[in-house]
Amino acid sequence: MLTALLNGGVGLIMSLYQIVILAIVQGAAELLPVSSSAHVIVAEKLMGLDPTKPEMTLLLVMLHTGTMFAVIYYFWKSWRESFFSSSKVLLDSVKMVILATGITGIVGLSLKHLIEKFFMANVSHAEIEMLFGNLNLISVSLAVVGVLIIFAGIKGRNIPDEKSSVGILESSYIGAVQGVCLPFRGFSRSGATISTGLLLKTSRRKAEEFSFALAVVLTPPVIVREVMRLMKGQHASTIRDMTGLFMPSLLGMVFSFIAGLIALKWLSSWLEKGRWHLFGVYCICVSIVVFILHLNGL
Repeated sequence: MLTALLNGGVGLIMSLYQIVILAIVQGAAELLPVSSSAHVIVAEKLMGLDPTKPEMTLLLVMLHTGTMFAVIYYFWKSWRESFFSSSKVLLDSVKMVILATGITGIVGLSLKHLIEKFFMANVSHAEIEMLFGNLNLISVSLAVVGVLIIFAGIKGRNIPDEKSSVGILESSYIGAVQGVCLPFRGFSRSGATISTGLLLKTSRRKAEEFSFALAVVLTPPVIVREVMRLMKGQHASTIRDMTGLFMPSLLGMVFSFIAGLIALKWLSSWLEKGRWHLFGVYCICVSIVVFILHLNGL
C-alpha cells in the first residue's frame, strides 16, 4: 500500500530508505546549530537527488514541520512557565515574537529580492531556491556561522541565569539575524539566533526558548510558500496527484519528529554545560568537508 502511494500521482521522487535517511539527518541536525539544510542537501547530492527541485524543497520544508512539532512537544512545559505565567508576560512575549518575525520577513525578503534581481539577473525565472544546491555557498555559510557560534560560546560562558528577559533590542537583532539566515543554506538559523542572544547577554535558557519559539512561528508560512511553488511547478490537480506529491514528505515528517526530540536533549545539555562553542568547531569542520566535495564535482 505504501509503495503504491509513493509511486502514485506524478511518480516516485525517491525510495523509502532515502526518505528515512533524509528525515533522520534533518531531525538530528535541524535542532542542533549545525545547519540541517546543509546536511540534507549534501545527503541528497550523495544519493543522486536534486536539492533544487520543487519536490525536494517541499520535502525539506515538511521535514522542518516534523521538527517543529518536536520543538512544541519538548518546550511546551518550559514555554508555559516562561511565556504563559501571566497575561502581561504572555502579551509582552507575543509582541517580541511578532517584532522579531516582522524584522525577519523584511530582511529575508529584501535579501531574496536583491539576490534574484542583481546576482541572478542573467538567470531566466530566477528563484533563490536555485542556489540551495550550491556547495561552495553552503561551505562559506557553514564557516561563517561556525565562527559566530564559537565567539558567542566563549563570550556567553559567564552570563548569569538571572538575565532572562528578551526585550525590543534583543528581539530586533535576533529577528534581523534570522532574516539573513533564510536565503543561505548552511547558515544555521538556531545557531545564529541563539548565538546572537548570547552576545546580547541573554541567558542561555531564554535565548534557546526564544529562538525555537520563532522557529515555530516561521515554519507555517514557509510551508505554504513551498506548497504553492510545488503546485505551480507540477500543475497537480487531482487527489491522486496530491497523494503522490505529499506522501513521501509526510512520511519523512514522522521520522524527523523522533530524531528532533533526541537532538533537542543534546543541544540543551551542551548549551547549559558551556559547550556551545563545540558546535561552531563542528560547523567549520563540515564546511571544509563540503568545500572538498565541491572541488570534487559533487
